[in-house]
Amino acid sequence: MRVAVVGTGVIGASWAALFLAHGHDVIATDPSPGAEEALRTAVAAHWPALERAGLRSGASQDRLSFTAAAGEAVRGAEFVQENGPERTEVKDALFALLDEAAPPRTVLASSSSGITPTRIQQACGRHPERVLVGHPFNPPHLIPLVEVVPGGATDEASVRAVMEVYSSLGRRPVRVRRELPGHLANRLQAALWREAYSLVASGAASVADLDAVIAHGPGLRWALLGPFVNQHLSGGPGGIAHILEHLGPPTEDIWDDLGDPRLTPELIRTIVTGVDDELHGIDPAELVAERDELLQLLITAKAATSTLRGSTP
Repeated sequence: MRVAVVGTGVIGASWAALFLAHGHDVIATDPSPGAEEALRTAVAAHWPALERAGLRSGASQDRLSFTAAAGEAVRGAEFVQENGPERTEVKDALFALLDEAAPPRTVLASSSSGITPTRIQQACGRHPERVLVGHPFNPPHLIPLVEVVPGGATDEASVRAVMEVYSSLGRRPVRVRRELPGHLANRLQAALWREAYSLVASGAASVADLDAVIAHGPGLRWALLGPFVNQHLSGGPGGIAHILEHLGPPTEDIWDDLGDPRLTPELIRTIVTGVDDELHGIDPAELVAERDELLQLLITAKAATSTLRGSTP
């Protein structure tokens, strides 16, 4: 398959590496000075992790080509993954060009985390039906989740096609049934961040303590199963029905007591200082490398199980 990757920053470079690792031809485009060199450096940096995961037949960094002209990149593409800036005026201009230049049946998938597909489709006068959001979780070449969000004009054929493409890449696509700011995963993250910031603001815990609470507690289970199944398993033989019957009212009491923080300058300073203190003496590059290595080990281990492998097709 010939794939056009439009925008080659952090997300675009990760997508490009993933497509290449699955044996596809990738033509990338980005107008930024030095974009091609930065892309090739990023792909080379991602390659060892992709090799450990297992390259598909035909995988090669040599199948990457580059052009600064977005129209040229998508002209013969069979699939387009767009990763441009999260600004509506930029998206409008870019998608008007992509819609004009790409073959009529080629799906245009945007990695947008904040602009809805219906809004993006407004710039597409020819074929808005093939436009949707395919929002990855960073870094896309490691994390399986992709949120697929159809717009008001998106047809079912395009949804099916994009779900098949992402599944073929070893991703776990989830269809979002209603357009929402932040889709699904970022909304769930935002709910956690909201209470974490509130707890810091109230003096209930330090930044480091809250990171420890998640990393050494529920975060370990969340990496294996989602919130509903985890809750179900906590209910013993009665499952989630037992939990909701007996712990539902106390849970509602906690909901009523959750905070409503504002990102005041004081709270921002507290959080930034807390993170700096927590990471004092730690090499950020080493931290990221260890995180990504463990992520890959976890994803590989989950894929080898009989019941947990649902997150990795």
